[in-house]
Amino acid sequence: MNAAKLITISPGHSAELLQQALAEKGVTADVHDGYGLALVSVWVGLVVWCDGQQFWWRTGWNAARRRVVYAWHPAIDPVRAAHRVAMLYADLRAAHPATGPLAEFIRGVES
Repeated sequence: MNAAKLITISPGHSAELLQQALAEKGVTADVHDGYGLALVSVWVGLVVWCDGQQFWWRTGWNAARRRVVYAWHPAIDPVRAAHRVAMLYADLRAAHPATGPLAEFIRGVES
């Protein structure tokens, strides 16, 4: 019996593809790569991790189990992952709008 092979690409490359897909949706993000893991910083409280096999990000808190709830998506599909992340981004921006210096910086970047 043959074992299934996992499709893995560079975490940094996967993160860059996610960043590009987010940019197409109007979402600015930064990529940080190193030590076999890449991070895509999207918004305050929204960071997407990538190990080359999957993306994952925090979506909430389970009070009953006292643990963080994560969503994940295969790294070979950054476009659909970007769609899911962009929806959460919109929710976070609506719930926690930027104020002060952060708001001024965002206005400068988005204009």
